Amino acid sequence: MSPTTDERLRRWRLVLGTGDPELSGADAAMDAALAALYDDRGGDRTGGPAGGTGGGGGAARAGGLGGSAPSVARWLGGIRTYFPTSVVQVMQRDAVDRLGLAPLLLEPELLAAAEPDVHLVGTLLSLAEALPETTRRTARAVVRKVVAELEAKLADRTRTVLGGALDRTARTARPRHRDIDWDRTLRANLGTYLPEHRTVVPERLVGHARSARAVRKEVVLCVDQSGSMAASVVYAAVFGAVLASLRTVATRLVVFDTSVVDLTGELADPVDVLLGTRLGGGTDIGRALAHCQARITRPADTVLVLISDLYDGGVRSEPVKRIAAMRAAGVECVVLSALSDEGAPAHDRERAAELAALGVPVFACTPDLFPEVMAAALEKRPLPVPETP
Repeated sequence: MSPTTDERLRRWRLVLGTGDPELSGADAAMDAALAALYDDRGGDRTGGPAGGTGGGGGAARAGGLGGSAPSVARWLGGIRTYFPTSVVQVMQRDAVDRLGLAPLLLEPELLAAAEPDVHLVGTLLSLAEALPETTRRTARAVVRKVVAELEAKLADRTRTVLGGALDRTARTARPRHRDIDWDRTLRANLGTYLPEHRTVVPERLVGHARSARAVRKEVVLCVDQSGSMAASVVYAAVFGAVLASLRTVATRLVVFDTSVVDLTGELADPVDVLLGTRLGGGTDIGRALAHCQARITRPADTVLVLISDLYDGGVRSEPVKRIAAMRAAGVECVVLSALSDEGAPAHDRERAAELAALGVPVFACTPDLFPEVMAAALEKRPLPVPETP
């Protein structure tokens, strides 16, 4: 059903945000909440949300959420009342970026009023060293809630996709009797069915190696924790924990800026992983890759995933040299310029071209695509690289 004329007028008043006196009630409150964040016309950003309830009769309005936590907490409560969660998350992100509200997240009352999402976790990680003790418990609860939601969404599918890939890499043409996969063996030998004997004479046995429960593959996640990679760090921690739960995969998680931190020992709890990161600072990709390279013991069975925008303050030639050496030794290498839902990010295209010349794909990957990328890498087949517009 198409909207009525009155409904169209109402929507245009909200879009234009002119303080139209015809707006009242919930519409006026929605208009005031939007104006506080997006109305840039001249005014004092320290005086709280301008425009009152929207019925100011043409009075001058100015954007701003105010400098105190109570003012911002009221605004956060308001937008959660009038807008769906997906919109609230976008508005929170814009408030942090446009109005510099990150320092106010250090207050537990304000943090508790925010809608938890990946970007809020990223902001908290960037503030981790400044969090007062009174806020740390609330921050941990926010991080844990987001991680739990991501695990519920991603874990089962990841285990299913990667479990299938690992099963295929473990098949053998000479299985022992107890390891024969009879269903696949029968299907593979239907051409040798003997009608007179009503049986199949198997010429080829299909089964699993005796080491099916042993570690067969190693995965190294090497994650850039510079400030621009916040969402990627959150997703990498969740996927790292899921991979670590697979008995046949040995998973290592390394995060880096100008220093390198190996968080493999924390993979049982992705919340601990995230709280062990420190977003921001410089970047030395070569040093991180050297750390990973020194710990790879089975190159032919190892997949290295470098998650970085490739902007680097270290020795320019070092990352490409390290990746070339690992590929020569048999390591399967993948470079993700982002692991997030944000689309293709800015990245060092010159270095990406150098890596592509080595046969290493460089692309942005969404969380939904990541299991398929890992499955293809484990099986050493072409990756499902998304097409770039």
